[in-house]
Amino acid sequence: MLNWKEYRTWLMGKLGGFSKLSPDTMKGYQTLAKANGEGGVLDAKTRELIAMAVAVTTRCDGCITMHAEAARKVGATEQELAEALGVAVAMNAGAAMVYSARALDAFQQGQ
Repeated sequence: MLNWKEYRTWLMGKLGGFSKLSPDTMKGYQTLAKANGEGGVLDAKTRELIAMAVAVTTRCDGCITMHAEAARKVGATEQELAEALGVAVAMNAGAAMVYSARALDAFQQGQ
């Protein structure tokens, strides 16, 4: 298994290097990341639980390590996270079903 704290530290260093090479990209990302921050309708815990579910569906280890720490900091519980991840699992299965229908359609059309 991955040592998530070491990975997060390593990742932050690499992203710092990337930021120096492409500062506008990093600024743009930070603007997006802050767009639905404090003052919105969703509280911080809900946003972090959503972020964890999306991190799983997109298979982003960097997202997982960053948002796991953030979710703990805003008071998310393991049970709340498990429920959010259950939604991610259901969505992945649903998405696989939908895209299976698309794949069959493409195959049947000779594409």
